[in-house]
Amino acid sequence: MAHGDMTPSETRQLAVASATLGPWRTAAAVGTLGGAAALGIDVVTGDWSLSILAGPVSLALFLFFLVGGVGAVLGRGGTGDHRLRRWAARHPWKVALAPAGLLLVLDVVARTVLSTESLFSSVWDGIWRAGLLAVVIGVVGSVAGSRRQS
Repeated sequence: MAHGDMTPSETRQLAVASATLGPWRTAAAVGTLGGAAALGIDVVTGDWSLSILAGPVSLALFLFFLVGGVGAVLGRGGTGDHRLRRWAARHPWKVALAPAGLLLVLDVVARTVLSTESLFSSVWDGIWRAGLLAVVIGVVGSVAGSRRQS
């Protein structure tokens, strides 16, 4: 079956599988450090309430998915299927949708639970963060892919 013969469902499955090839342990460390730094700043400068956790958790999630997603499209995540890595390198925008979708869902849940934001505000914040994440991962993957081809 040629690439053009794949169904949208198969393409989604490949995108999610490709996203799993990222350096997720490194991503967890970066997300944890970024979230902890943001929490430290908020503790020193902010008011004391449960909503003080919303911003740092959101930043930690963003950094986690950014590092993991970029690593997946660059092919820097350790071992894995080389065919899947090549597919990810050729389709960075499709791979970027998996971490962006997960960020959207988790960010909305975190902001809804941990802050006093309305659901609409949480969804809006999640959409623009997920969009920014998808653009960054897609651009990095596209630039790296064009450099590999030349």
